[in-house]
Amino acid sequence: MKEPRYTKSNLPQKICAACGRPFAWRKKWARDWDDVKTCSERCKGELRRKTSAGSPA
Repeated sequence: MKEPRYTKSNLPQKICAACGRPFAWRKKWARDWDDVKTCSERCKGELRRKTSAGSPA
C-alpha cells in the first residue's frame, strides 16, 4: 500500500514555546516530535536564556 502524500496544509502543527508562532512537523523531527518545543535553534537558545535567567545562580 502506498503511503499518503503530505502537503503543508495537513501536517501536524505546534506553537513555539519561545516565540509563540505556529510551526509544522518536519521529517527530521519524526522520531521525537512529542519532545520538540521550539521552531528553531535560535528559539531554543532564547528559551534556555529565559529559563536560566529566572533561576538563581
